[in-house]
Amino acid sequence: MKIKTALLAAMLLCTFIACDHEGKKTSSRQVYNLNEPPPKTDESQLIPAPPPPQQEANQKQTTTVVSDEAVVAPEDHGKNEVIDQKALYDSEGYDVIVENKFLAATQNPLSTFSIDVDEAAYSNVRRFLQNGSLPPAGAVRIEEMINYFDYSYTRPENKEPFAVNSEMSDCPWNPQHKLVHIGLQGKEIPMENLPASNMVFLIDVSGSMGEPNKLPLVQASMKLLTDQLRQDDKVAIVVYAGNAGLVLPSTNGGNKKAIREAIDNLQSGGSTAGGEGIKLAYKTAREHFIKGGNNRIILATDGDFNVGVSSEDELVRLIEEERKSGVFLSVLGYGMGNYQDSKMQQLADKGNGNHSYIDNINEARKVLVNEFGSTLFTIAKDVKIQIEFNPAKVQAYRLIGYENRMLAAEDFNDDLKDAGELGSGHTVTALYEIIPVGVKDNFTVSVDPLKYQANEKKSTGNSKEMLTIKLRYKEPEGSISKLIVHPVMDDHKSLAATSDNFRFSAAVAEFGLLLRSSAFIQQGNYEQVLNLARSAKGIDANGYRAEFISLVQTGTLLAKK
Repeated sequence: MKIKTALLAAMLLCTFIACDHEGKKTSSRQVYNLNEPPPKTDESQLIPAPPPPQQEANQKQTTTVVSDEAVVAPEDHGKNEVIDQKALYDSEGYDVIVENKFLAATQNPLSTFSIDVDEAAYSNVRRFLQNGSLPPAGAVRIEEMINYFDYSYTRPENKEPFAVNSEMSDCPWNPQHKLVHIGLQGKEIPMENLPASNMVFLIDVSGSMGEPNKLPLVQASMKLLTDQLRQDDKVAIVVYAGNAGLVLPSTNGGNKKAIREAIDNLQSGGSTAGGEGIKLAYKTAREHFIKGGNNRIILATDGDFNVGVSSEDELVRLIEEERKSGVFLSVLGYGMGNYQDSKMQQLADKGNGNHSYIDNINEARKVLVNEFGSTLFTIAKDVKIQIEFNPAKVQAYRLIGYENRMLAAEDFNDDLKDAGELGSGHTVTALYEIIPVGVKDNFTVSVDPLKYQANEKKSTGNSKEMLTIKLRYKEPEGSISKLIVHPVMDDHKSLAATSDNFRFSAAVAEFGLLLRSSAFIQQGNYEQVLNLARSAKGIDANGYRAEFISLVQTGTLLAKK
Protein backbone atom coordinates (compact mmCIF):
# COMPACT_ATOMS: atom_id res chain seq x y z
CA MET A 1 0.00 0.00 0.00
CA LYS A 2 2.86 2.39 0.89
CA ILE A 3 4.50 1.68 -2.49
CA LYS A 4 1.24 2.45 -4.36
CA THR A 5 0.82 5.68 -2.41
CA ALA A 6 4.40 6.73 -3.19
CA LEU A 7 3.93 5.99 -6.89
CA LEU A 8 0.67 7.97 -6.96
CA ALA A 9 2.40 10.93 -5.27
CA ALA A 10 5.24 10.81 -7.79
CA MET A 11 2.76 10.77 -10.71
CA LEU A 12 0.90 13.77 -9.28
CA LEU A 13 4.17 15.64 -8.81
CA CYS A 14 5.17 14.97 -12.42
CA THR A 15 1.76 16.23 -13.61
CA PHE A 16 2.18 19.42 -11.58
CA ILE A 17 5.71 20.02 -12.94
CA ALA A 18 4.61 19.45 -16.53
CA CYS A 19 1.80 22.03 -16.38
CA ASP A 20 1.79 25.79 -15.91
CA HIS A 21 -0.48 27.69 -13.52
CA GLU A 22 -3.31 27.69 -16.10
CA GLY A 23 -3.11 23.96 -16.61
CA LYS A 24 -1.47 24.24 -20.04
CA LYS A 25 1.12 21.61 -20.75
CA THR A 26 4.59 23.05 -21.28
CA SER A 27 7.70 21.52 -22.74
CA SER A 28 11.42 22.28 -22.84
CA ARG A 29 11.27 21.23 -26.49
CA GLN A 30 9.17 24.21 -27.61
CA VAL A 31 10.63 26.48 -30.28
CA TYR A 32 11.07 30.14 -29.31
CA ASN A 33 7.86 32.11 -29.74
CA LEU A 34 8.11 35.88 -29.62
CA ASN A 35 4.34 36.29 -29.18
CA GLU A 36 4.08 34.14 -26.06
CA PRO A 37 7.02 34.90 -23.75
CA PRO A 38 7.82 32.28 -21.13
CA PRO A 39 7.95 33.19 -17.43
CA LYS A 40 10.96 35.37 -16.65
CA THR A 41 13.97 33.68 -15.15
CA ASP A 42 14.76 34.50 -11.53
CA GLU A 43 18.52 35.04 -11.85
CA SER A 44 19.08 34.49 -8.13
CA GLN A 45 17.85 30.91 -8.49
CA LEU A 46 20.67 30.16 -10.90
CA ILE A 47 23.32 30.51 -8.19
CA PRO A 48 23.98 26.96 -7.00
CA ALA A 49 24.17 26.66 -3.23
CA PRO A 50 26.09 23.73 -1.75
CA PRO A 51 23.74 21.34 0.07
CA PRO A 52 23.98 20.98 3.87
CA PRO A 53 26.05 17.94 4.91
CA GLN A 54 22.97 15.97 5.98
CA GLN A 55 21.44 16.40 2.51
CA GLU A 56 24.54 15.38 0.59
CA ALA A 57 23.41 11.80 0.04
CA ASN A 58 20.09 12.91 -1.42
CA GLN A 59 21.81 15.50 -3.62
CA LYS A 60 23.91 12.79 -5.24
CA GLN A 61 20.71 11.07 -6.34
CA THR A 62 19.42 14.08 -8.30
CA THR A 63 22.43 15.50 -10.12
CA THR A 64 23.42 14.67 -13.70
CA VAL A 65 27.10 15.48 -13.24
CA VAL A 66 29.54 12.65 -13.81
CA SER A 67 30.49 10.72 -10.67
CA ASP A 68 31.41 7.21 -9.72
CA GLU A 69 27.75 6.36 -9.15
CA ALA A 70 24.77 6.12 -11.46
CA VAL A 71 22.20 8.83 -10.75
CA VAL A 72 18.67 9.79 -11.68
CA ALA A 73 18.40 12.68 -14.14
CA PRO A 74 16.15 15.62 -13.21
CA GLU A 75 14.20 15.30 -16.46
CA ASP A 76 13.13 11.77 -15.51
CA HIS A 77 10.45 13.33 -13.26
CA GLY A 78 10.13 10.33 -11.00
CA LYS A 79 10.44 7.56 -13.60
CA ASN A 80 13.47 6.23 -11.70
CA GLU A 81 15.35 5.78 -14.96
CA VAL A 82 19.02 5.48 -14.05
CA ILE A 83 21.64 7.13 -16.23
CA ASP A 84 24.85 5.27 -17.02
CA GLN A 85 27.56 7.65 -15.79
CA LYS A 86 30.16 6.35 -18.24
CA ALA A 87 27.78 7.06 -21.13
CA LEU A 88 27.16 10.55 -19.75
CA TYR A 89 30.90 11.21 -19.53
CA ASP A 90 31.55 9.76 -22.99
CA SER A 91 29.13 12.22 -24.58
CA GLU A 92 31.26 15.21 -23.53
CA GLY A 93 33.98 16.12 -26.02
CA TYR A 94 37.59 16.81 -24.94
CA ASP A 95 40.81 16.80 -26.90
CA VAL A 96 43.60 14.46 -25.84
CA ILE A 97 46.43 16.53 -24.36
CA VAL A 98 49.97 15.24 -24.96
CA GLU A 99 52.05 17.05 -22.34
CA ASN A 100 55.05 19.09 -23.39
CA LYS A 101 58.29 17.22 -22.68
CA PHE A 102 61.65 18.47 -21.48
CA LEU A 103 63.79 19.59 -24.41
CA ALA A 104 67.59 19.97 -24.46
CA ALA A 105 68.54 23.63 -24.89
CA THR A 106 71.49 22.76 -27.13
CA GLN A 107 69.29 20.98 -29.68
CA ASN A 108 66.10 23.03 -29.17
CA PRO A 109 67.16 26.55 -28.19
CA LEU A 110 63.82 28.12 -29.18
CA SER A 111 60.37 27.60 -27.67
CA THR A 112 57.50 29.30 -29.52
CA PHE A 113 53.80 29.48 -28.70
CA SER A 114 50.67 31.61 -29.01
CA ILE A 115 49.25 33.29 -25.93
CA ASP A 116 46.02 31.89 -24.50
CA VAL A 117 43.54 34.05 -22.59
CA ASP A 118 40.81 31.40 -22.38
CA GLU A 119 39.56 30.54 -18.89
CA ALA A 120 37.06 27.78 -19.68
CA ALA A 121 39.12 24.90 -18.28
CA TYR A 122 39.17 26.25 -14.73
CA SER A 123 35.41 26.75 -14.33
CA ASN A 124 34.81 23.38 -16.02
CA VAL A 125 37.26 21.65 -13.65
CA ARG A 126 35.49 23.41 -10.78
CA ARG A 127 32.18 22.01 -12.00
CA PHE A 128 33.50 18.44 -11.81
CA LEU A 129 35.10 18.87 -8.39
CA GLN A 130 32.12 20.61 -6.81
CA ASN A 131 29.90 17.78 -7.99
CA GLY A 132 32.09 15.06 -6.51
CA SER A 133 34.22 13.90 -9.46
CA LEU A 134 37.79 14.30 -10.59
CA PRO A 135 37.83 15.84 -14.09
CA PRO A 136 38.94 13.91 -17.18
CA ALA A 137 42.56 14.64 -18.09
CA GLY A 138 41.51 16.31 -21.36
CA ALA A 139 39.56 18.94 -19.41
CA VAL A 140 42.63 20.05 -17.43
CA ARG A 141 44.35 22.70 -19.56
CA ILE A 142 46.81 24.07 -17.04
CA GLU A 143 47.45 27.39 -18.81
CA GLU A 144 43.72 28.22 -18.67
CA MET A 145 43.60 27.38 -14.98
CA ILE A 146 46.54 29.71 -14.32
CA ASN A 147 45.09 32.49 -16.48
CA TYR A 148 41.72 32.37 -14.70
CA PHE A 149 43.20 34.50 -11.92
CA ASP A 150 44.26 38.14 -11.73
CA TYR A 151 47.92 38.94 -11.03
CA SER A 152 49.49 42.20 -9.87
CA TYR A 153 51.88 42.90 -12.73
CA THR A 154 53.68 46.08 -13.67
CA ARG A 155 51.52 48.01 -16.11
CA PRO A 156 52.73 49.34 -19.47
CA GLU A 157 54.16 52.86 -19.26
CA ASN A 158 54.76 53.56 -22.94
CA LYS A 159 52.61 53.26 -26.04
CA GLU A 160 52.99 49.48 -26.19
CA PRO A 161 49.74 47.58 -25.41
CA PHE A 162 51.29 45.43 -22.67
CA ALA A 163 54.21 45.15 -20.27
CA VAL A 164 56.42 42.07 -19.80
CA ASN A 165 57.11 40.79 -16.25
CA SER A 166 59.40 37.91 -15.27
CA GLU A 167 60.54 36.14 -12.10
CA MET A 168 62.58 33.01 -11.37
CA SER A 169 63.08 30.80 -8.32
CA ASP A 170 63.25 27.17 -7.21
CA CYS A 171 60.60 24.87 -8.62
CA PRO A 172 58.26 23.81 -5.77
CA TRP A 173 57.81 20.22 -6.93
CA ASN A 174 61.57 19.75 -7.59
CA PRO A 175 63.86 22.21 -5.76
CA GLN A 176 66.80 21.13 -7.93
CA HIS A 177 65.00 22.67 -10.90
CA LYS A 178 64.09 26.31 -11.55
CA LEU A 179 60.68 27.76 -12.36
CA VAL A 180 60.47 30.80 -14.65
CA HIS A 181 57.33 32.91 -14.42
CA ILE A 182 56.45 35.13 -17.42
CA GLY A 183 53.57 37.59 -17.10
CA LEU A 184 52.03 39.98 -19.63
CA GLN A 185 49.89 42.86 -18.41
CA GLY A 186 47.60 44.41 -20.99
CA LYS A 187 46.87 48.11 -21.04
CA GLU A 188 43.52 48.81 -19.39
CA ILE A 189 41.20 51.15 -21.25
CA PRO A 190 38.69 52.96 -19.00
CA MET A 191 35.08 51.92 -19.63
CA GLU A 192 34.13 55.39 -20.88
CA ASN A 193 36.95 55.29 -23.45
CA LEU A 194 36.21 51.85 -24.89
CA PRO A 195 35.22 52.01 -28.57
CA ALA A 196 31.58 51.58 -29.60
CA SER A 197 30.44 47.98 -29.92
CA ASN A 198 28.57 46.23 -32.69
CA MET A 199 27.58 42.91 -31.11
CA VAL A 200 25.57 39.94 -32.24
CA PHE A 201 24.30 37.55 -29.57
CA LEU A 202 24.28 34.15 -31.32
CA ILE A 203 22.20 31.87 -29.09
CA ASP A 204 21.67 28.12 -29.40
CA VAL A 205 17.96 27.41 -28.77
CA SER A 206 18.01 23.76 -29.86
CA GLY A 207 16.44 20.98 -27.82
CA SER A 208 19.72 20.15 -26.09
CA MET A 209 19.65 23.62 -24.49
CA GLY A 210 16.37 22.98 -22.66
CA GLU A 211 17.92 22.38 -19.25
CA PRO A 212 18.09 24.82 -16.28
CA ASN A 213 21.87 25.24 -16.54
CA LYS A 214 21.71 25.96 -20.28
CA LEU A 215 19.19 28.29 -21.95
CA PRO A 216 17.84 29.88 -18.72
CA LEU A 217 21.42 30.55 -17.63
CA VAL A 218 22.24 31.89 -21.11
CA GLN A 219 19.31 34.30 -20.83
CA ALA A 220 20.43 35.50 -17.41
CA SER A 221 24.00 35.92 -18.72
CA MET A 222 22.94 37.93 -21.76
CA LYS A 223 20.84 40.23 -19.58
CA LEU A 224 23.90 40.91 -17.39
CA LEU A 225 25.81 41.84 -20.53
CA THR A 226 22.91 43.98 -21.76
CA ASP A 227 23.16 46.03 -18.56
CA GLN A 228 26.75 46.96 -19.52
CA LEU A 229 25.81 48.37 -22.93
CA ARG A 230 26.06 52.09 -23.66
CA GLN A 231 24.09 54.42 -25.90
CA ASP A 232 26.67 54.14 -28.70
CA ASP A 233 26.59 50.33 -28.67
CA LYS A 234 24.24 48.19 -30.72
CA VAL A 235 23.12 44.59 -30.43
CA ALA A 236 21.37 42.09 -32.68
CA ILE A 237 20.19 38.61 -31.61
CA VAL A 238 20.45 35.59 -33.89
CA VAL A 239 19.18 32.18 -32.78
CA TYR A 240 19.47 28.74 -34.29
CA ALA A 241 17.78 25.39 -33.80
CA GLY A 242 16.72 23.39 -36.89
CA ASN A 243 17.49 26.57 -38.81
CA ALA A 244 18.69 30.09 -38.02
CA GLY A 245 16.74 33.30 -37.59
CA LEU A 246 17.13 36.96 -36.66
CA VAL A 247 14.90 37.60 -33.63
CA LEU A 248 16.19 41.10 -32.86
CA PRO A 249 17.57 43.43 -35.55
CA SER A 250 20.51 45.62 -34.61
CA THR A 251 19.21 47.70 -31.69
CA ASN A 252 20.65 50.68 -29.82
CA GLY A 253 22.31 49.69 -26.52
CA GLY A 254 20.21 52.28 -24.73
CA ASN A 255 17.02 50.37 -25.58
CA LYS A 256 17.62 47.76 -22.92
CA LYS A 257 13.92 46.97 -22.53
CA ALA A 258 13.62 45.69 -26.12
CA ILE A 259 16.84 43.67 -25.82
CA ARG A 260 15.81 42.08 -22.52
CA GLU A 261 12.32 41.23 -23.83
CA ALA A 262 13.82 39.50 -26.88
CA ILE A 263 16.10 37.49 -24.59
CA ASP A 264 13.17 36.55 -22.30
CA ASN A 265 11.15 35.33 -25.30
CA LEU A 266 13.58 32.55 -26.24
CA GLN A 267 12.59 28.90 -25.82
CA SER A 268 14.38 25.72 -26.84
CA GLY A 269 13.45 22.98 -29.30
CA GLY A 270 14.66 21.13 -32.40
CA SER A 271 18.00 20.11 -33.85
CA THR A 272 21.15 22.25 -34.00
CA ALA A 273 22.09 24.03 -37.24
CA GLY A 274 25.04 25.86 -35.68
CA GLY A 275 26.81 26.48 -38.99
CA GLU A 276 23.79 28.34 -40.39
CA GLY A 277 23.57 30.42 -37.23
CA ILE A 278 27.26 31.37 -37.49
CA LYS A 279 26.83 32.46 -41.12
CA LEU A 280 23.80 34.62 -40.31
CA ALA A 281 25.55 36.14 -37.28
CA TYR A 282 28.59 37.16 -39.35
CA LYS A 283 26.31 38.55 -42.09
CA THR A 284 24.45 40.63 -39.49
CA ALA A 285 27.70 41.87 -37.91
CA ARG A 286 29.11 42.88 -41.30
CA GLU A 287 25.97 44.83 -42.20
CA HIS A 288 26.37 47.01 -39.09
CA PHE A 289 30.18 47.07 -38.97
CA ILE A 290 31.70 49.95 -36.95
CA LYS A 291 35.07 51.00 -38.34
CA GLY A 292 37.49 51.31 -35.44
CA GLY A 293 34.91 49.77 -33.11
CA ASN A 294 34.44 46.45 -31.34
CA ASN A 295 32.73 44.17 -33.85
CA ARG A 296 32.03 40.86 -32.14
CA ILE A 297 29.80 37.80 -32.12
CA ILE A 298 29.08 36.20 -28.75
CA LEU A 299 28.12 32.56 -29.24
CA ALA A 300 26.31 30.86 -26.33
CA THR A 301 25.94 27.08 -26.74
CA ASP A 302 26.73 23.61 -25.42
CA GLY A 303 28.56 22.99 -28.72
CA ASP A 304 26.33 20.11 -29.80
CA PHE A 305 26.00 21.04 -33.50
CA ASN A 306 24.29 18.27 -35.51
CA VAL A 307 22.69 19.75 -38.64
CA GLY A 308 24.38 21.18 -41.75
CA VAL A 309 27.94 22.42 -41.23
CA SER A 310 28.67 20.64 -37.96
CA SER A 311 32.05 18.88 -37.98
CA GLU A 312 35.00 20.56 -36.29
CA ASP A 313 36.94 20.85 -39.56
CA GLU A 314 33.99 22.37 -41.44
CA LEU A 315 33.26 24.86 -38.68
CA VAL A 316 36.93 25.88 -38.35
CA ARG A 317 37.18 26.53 -42.11
CA LEU A 318 33.97 28.57 -41.95
CA ILE A 319 35.29 30.68 -39.05
CA GLU A 320 38.72 31.18 -40.66
CA GLU A 321 37.02 32.57 -43.76
CA GLU A 322 34.56 34.75 -41.85
CA ARG A 323 37.16 36.32 -39.54
CA LYS A 324 38.69 38.14 -42.51
CA SER A 325 35.81 40.59 -42.15
CA GLY A 326 37.33 41.96 -38.93
CA VAL A 327 34.55 40.50 -36.76
CA PHE A 328 35.78 38.70 -33.63
CA LEU A 329 34.11 35.63 -32.09
CA SER A 330 33.79 34.90 -28.36
CA VAL A 331 32.36 31.56 -27.23
CA LEU A 332 30.48 30.94 -23.99
CA GLY A 333 29.97 27.26 -23.13
CA TYR A 334 27.07 25.98 -21.03
CA GLY A 335 25.75 22.75 -19.56
CA MET A 336 26.95 19.25 -18.84
CA GLY A 337 26.49 15.75 -20.20
CA ASN A 338 26.94 16.63 -23.88
CA TYR A 339 29.23 19.64 -23.45
CA GLN A 340 31.54 19.82 -26.50
CA ASP A 341 34.58 21.55 -25.05
CA SER A 342 37.07 20.82 -27.83
CA LYS A 343 34.78 22.14 -30.58
CA MET A 344 34.12 25.44 -28.80
CA GLN A 345 37.80 25.92 -28.01
CA GLN A 346 38.62 25.55 -31.71
CA LEU A 347 35.94 28.03 -32.76
CA ALA A 348 37.10 30.72 -30.33
CA ASP A 349 40.75 30.17 -31.29
CA LYS A 350 40.12 30.46 -35.02
CA GLY A 351 37.62 33.32 -34.54
CA ASN A 352 40.17 35.64 -32.88
CA GLY A 353 38.21 35.46 -29.64
CA ASN A 354 38.12 33.75 -26.26
CA HIS A 355 36.39 30.76 -24.70
CA SER A 356 34.73 30.74 -21.29
CA TYR A 357 32.66 28.07 -19.55
CA ILE A 358 29.67 29.44 -17.62
CA ASP A 359 28.61 27.01 -14.89
CA ASN A 360 26.60 29.49 -12.79
CA ILE A 361 25.46 33.10 -12.70
CA ASN A 362 28.49 34.15 -10.65
CA GLU A 363 30.79 32.99 -13.44
CA ALA A 364 28.65 34.89 -15.96
CA ARG A 365 29.08 38.00 -13.84
CA LYS A 366 32.86 37.48 -13.67
CA VAL A 367 33.23 37.08 -17.45
CA LEU A 368 30.68 39.59 -18.72
CA VAL A 369 30.63 42.25 -15.99
CA ASN A 370 33.83 42.21 -13.88
CA GLU A 371 36.00 41.38 -16.92
CA PHE A 372 33.84 43.18 -19.50
CA GLY A 373 36.76 44.99 -21.15
CA SER A 374 39.23 42.10 -21.21
CA THR A 375 36.63 39.63 -22.50
CA LEU A 376 35.19 41.76 -25.28
CA PHE A 377 37.69 44.49 -26.28
CA THR A 378 40.91 43.44 -28.05
CA ILE A 379 43.99 45.65 -27.67
CA ALA A 380 46.49 43.36 -29.46
CA LYS A 381 46.02 40.40 -31.79
CA ASP A 382 48.21 37.53 -33.04
CA VAL A 383 50.36 37.74 -29.91
CA LYS A 384 53.22 35.21 -30.02
CA ILE A 385 55.98 34.42 -27.54
CA GLN A 386 59.39 32.99 -28.42
CA ILE A 387 61.93 32.08 -25.74
CA GLU A 388 65.62 31.63 -26.56
CA PHE A 389 67.46 29.66 -23.86
CA ASN A 390 71.12 30.18 -23.03
CA PRO A 391 72.70 26.68 -23.22
CA ALA A 392 75.48 27.79 -20.90
CA LYS A 393 72.85 28.17 -18.16
CA VAL A 394 69.96 25.94 -19.21
CA GLN A 395 70.40 22.22 -19.73
CA ALA A 396 66.75 21.46 -20.53
CA TYR A 397 63.35 23.15 -20.23
CA ARG A 398 59.64 22.38 -20.34
CA LEU A 399 56.72 24.72 -21.03
CA ILE A 400 53.88 23.93 -18.61
CA GLY A 401 50.61 23.80 -20.53
CA TYR A 402 49.90 25.55 -23.86
CA GLU A 403 50.07 22.18 -25.63
CA ASN A 404 47.48 23.20 -28.22
CA ARG A 405 49.10 26.62 -28.72
CA MET A 406 52.58 25.48 -29.78
CA LEU A 407 54.08 27.05 -32.91
CA ALA A 408 57.06 26.24 -35.11
CA ALA A 409 60.08 28.50 -34.60
CA GLU A 410 59.63 30.03 -38.06
CA ASP A 411 55.98 30.92 -37.27
CA PHE A 412 57.17 33.65 -34.92
CA ASN A 413 58.21 35.99 -37.74
CA ASP A 414 55.40 34.93 -40.09
CA ASP A 415 52.72 37.62 -39.94
CA LEU A 416 50.28 35.35 -41.76
CA LYS A 417 50.31 32.89 -38.85
CA ASP A 418 47.30 33.27 -36.55
CA ALA A 419 47.84 33.54 -32.78
CA GLY A 420 46.00 34.66 -29.65
CA GLU A 421 44.36 37.97 -28.76
CA LEU A 422 44.86 40.14 -25.67
CA GLY A 423 41.98 42.12 -24.19
CA SER A 424 41.89 45.40 -22.30
CA GLY A 425 43.50 44.89 -18.87
CA HIS A 426 44.06 41.19 -19.52
CA THR A 427 46.94 39.30 -17.93
CA VAL A 428 48.64 36.28 -19.50
CA THR A 429 50.93 34.00 -17.52
CA ALA A 430 53.28 31.22 -18.65
CA LEU A 431 55.60 28.97 -16.61
CA TYR A 432 58.73 27.11 -17.68
CA GLU A 433 60.39 24.42 -15.60
CA ILE A 434 64.15 24.52 -16.18
CA ILE A 435 66.90 22.00 -15.46
CA PRO A 436 70.04 24.13 -14.88
CA VAL A 437 73.41 23.12 -16.22
CA GLY A 438 75.18 20.84 -13.70
CA VAL A 439 71.95 19.31 -12.31
CA LYS A 440 71.23 15.66 -13.08
CA ASP A 441 68.77 15.41 -15.98
CA ASN A 442 66.38 12.47 -15.63
CA PHE A 443 64.04 13.53 -18.44
CA THR A 444 65.89 14.06 -21.72
CA VAL A 445 67.63 11.31 -23.67
CA SER A 446 70.95 12.13 -25.30
CA VAL A 447 71.53 11.65 -29.02
CA ASP A 448 74.74 11.00 -30.93
CA PRO A 449 76.82 14.10 -31.79
CA LEU A 450 75.91 15.57 -35.17
CA LYS A 451 78.44 15.01 -37.94
CA TYR A 452 77.84 18.23 -39.90
CA GLN A 453 77.12 20.65 -37.06
CA ALA A 454 79.38 22.30 -34.50
CA ASN A 455 79.02 20.19 -31.36
CA GLU A 456 80.57 22.51 -28.80
CA LYS A 457 78.32 24.79 -26.78
CA LYS A 458 78.28 28.36 -27.98
CA SER A 459 80.16 30.56 -25.54
CA THR A 460 78.14 33.30 -23.88
CA GLY A 461 81.07 34.78 -21.97
CA ASN A 462 80.15 35.99 -18.51
CA SER A 463 76.53 36.70 -19.42
CA LYS A 464 74.05 36.31 -16.57
CA GLU A 465 71.19 35.96 -19.01
CA MET A 466 69.22 32.76 -18.48
CA LEU A 467 66.95 33.33 -21.45
CA THR A 468 65.48 36.02 -23.67
CA ILE A 469 61.75 36.59 -24.14
CA LYS A 470 60.65 37.90 -27.53
CA LEU A 471 57.07 38.90 -28.31
CA ARG A 472 55.30 39.80 -31.51
CA TYR A 473 51.86 41.40 -31.76
CA LYS A 474 49.65 43.37 -34.13
CA GLU A 475 47.32 46.27 -33.52
CA PRO A 476 43.66 45.13 -33.55
CA GLU A 477 43.19 46.33 -37.15
CA GLY A 478 46.84 45.97 -38.22
CA SER A 479 48.58 43.41 -40.43
CA ILE A 480 52.26 44.06 -39.62
CA SER A 481 53.62 42.77 -36.30
CA LYS A 482 55.78 44.66 -33.80
CA LEU A 483 58.58 43.16 -31.68
CA ILE A 484 59.32 43.41 -27.94
CA VAL A 485 62.50 41.88 -26.39
CA HIS A 486 62.94 41.17 -22.66
CA PRO A 487 65.99 39.32 -21.18
CA VAL A 488 65.73 37.28 -17.96
CA MET A 489 68.76 37.21 -15.68
CA ASP A 490 70.05 34.32 -13.58
CA ASP A 491 69.24 36.00 -10.28
CA HIS A 492 68.77 33.54 -7.44
CA LYS A 493 65.76 34.12 -5.21
CA SER A 494 64.36 31.73 -2.61
CA LEU A 495 60.81 30.49 -3.08
CA ALA A 496 59.72 32.18 0.15
CA ALA A 497 61.01 35.52 -1.19
CA THR A 498 59.04 35.38 -4.43
CA SER A 499 55.92 37.43 -5.13
CA ASP A 500 52.36 36.26 -4.53
CA ASN A 501 52.07 36.13 -8.34
CA PHE A 502 54.86 33.55 -8.54
CA ARG A 503 53.75 31.31 -5.69
CA PHE A 504 50.04 31.33 -6.54
CA SER A 505 50.57 30.56 -10.23
CA ALA A 506 52.94 27.75 -9.18
CA ALA A 507 50.25 26.36 -6.86
CA VAL A 508 47.66 26.35 -9.65
CA ALA A 509 50.12 24.68 -12.04
CA GLU A 510 51.00 21.99 -9.49
CA PHE A 511 47.31 21.35 -8.82
CA GLY A 512 46.76 20.88 -12.54
CA LEU A 513 49.69 18.44 -12.74
CA LEU A 514 48.17 16.43 -9.89
CA LEU A 515 44.70 16.37 -11.47
CA ARG A 516 46.22 15.19 -14.74
CA SER A 517 48.35 12.53 -12.98
CA SER A 518 51.20 14.13 -14.91
CA ALA A 519 54.41 12.26 -15.61
CA PHE A 520 56.20 15.45 -14.54
CA ILE A 521 54.70 15.93 -11.08
CA GLN A 522 57.87 14.58 -9.40
CA GLN A 523 57.73 15.52 -5.67
CA GLY A 524 54.49 17.49 -5.96
CA ASN A 525 51.61 16.84 -3.56
CA TYR A 526 48.30 18.38 -2.49
CA GLU A 527 49.59 19.59 0.87
CA GLN A 528 52.30 21.61 -0.86
CA VAL A 529 49.70 23.12 -3.22
CA LEU A 530 47.59 24.21 -0.24
CA ASN A 531 50.55 25.75 1.56
CA LEU A 532 51.66 27.67 -1.53
CA ALA A 533 48.16 28.93 -2.31
CA ARG A 534 47.49 30.00 1.27
CA SER A 535 50.78 31.88 1.47
CA ALA A 536 49.96 33.73 -1.77
CA LYS A 537 46.25 34.45 -1.27
CA GLY A 538 46.90 38.18 -0.96
CA ILE A 539 44.03 40.68 -0.92
CA ASP A 540 41.72 38.49 -3.04
CA ALA A 541 38.94 41.10 -3.42
CA ASN A 542 36.67 38.78 -5.43
CA GLY A 543 37.34 35.61 -3.43
CA TYR A 544 38.65 33.65 -6.44
CA ARG A 545 41.82 32.51 -4.66
CA ALA A 546 39.87 31.46 -1.56
CA GLU A 547 37.63 29.39 -3.82
CA PHE A 548 40.72 27.77 -5.36
CA ILE A 549 41.97 26.76 -1.92
CA SER A 550 38.58 25.16 -1.24
CA LEU A 551 38.77 23.29 -4.57
CA VAL A 552 42.23 21.94 -3.69
CA GLN A 553 40.81 20.60 -0.42
CA THR A 554 37.98 18.94 -2.37
CA GLY A 555 40.42 17.50 -4.90
CA THR A 556 42.57 16.14 -2.08
CA LEU A 557 39.62 14.21 -0.64
CA LEU A 558 38.51 12.90 -4.05
CA ALA A 559 42.05 11.77 -4.92
CA LYS A 560 42.14 9.64 -1.76
CA LYS A 561 38.96 7.71 -2.69
